[in-house]
Amino acid sequence: MAVEKKITPYKDSSLNKKEQVEKMFDTISGNYDGLNRIISFGTDIKWRKRVIAKIIKHQPNSILDIATGTGDLAIKFAEKSKASKIIGLDLSEGMLAVARKKTQNTTLESKVEFIKGDSEALPFKDNTFDAITVSFGIRNFETLDKGLSEIYRVLKPKGLFIILETSVPSKFPFKQGYYFHSKVILPIIGKVFSKDKVAYTYLSESASVFPFGEKLNNILQKIGFIDVNHKPQTFGVATIYTASK
Repeated sequence: MAVEKKITPYKDSSLNKKEQVEKMFDTISGNYDGLNRIISFGTDIKWRKRVIAKIIKHQPNSILDIATGTGDLAIKFAEKSKASKIIGLDLSEGMLAVARKKTQNTTLESKVEFIKGDSEALPFKDNTFDAITVSFGIRNFETLDKGLSEIYRVLKPKGLFIILETSVPSKFPFKQGYYFHSKVILPIIGKVFSKDKVAYTYLSESASVFPFGEKLNNILQKIGFIDVNHKPQTFGVATIYTASK
């Protein structure tokens, strides 16, 4: 099994993980961007720039950004790449509403399309996209293998797949600092600034049990991806994975 422990946002909910994640992100969508900058001390911007650089170097004509959230990455692709087709897909209509506002009445409105959809049942034909990205969303998949298989299906041969996801540092004192930040600081920030008091506790817990590094590489290879590599970011608190088909 890909993930040893099933972590969900709401412990006493009758909803499945996918429905809970949708509800959670709908609730926190309004202040999600601002809280992200605070929680990561702005380093998430640097990590995303590295993802953007890799995408631009690949020169894709079509890009799919899964778990696009409030659309920051998809919008950057529209600004900086020459792709003619850019789609940002997310489960949360609340997050997508924020994303659409960012491009409304701008030249980017015609360059990027934001659609509601399920990452584990992508509404696209086989071999559709030259590049696919998932930033801080893959650990929210209900079934990791199913979501990755869907991504593999819609990625073109020789296409580029990039994951940006949190990971756990292995060296002292970064490992101890990470746990203090994720177990103490992050939930406090979430409770003080967010409408959803459990959301940021869930985001912390889900990151701590998610397979990262070689474990995720092995899962990607098992699905069928080739040229699988990973590069830890900022002492290992996040990792960029690249793969192809």
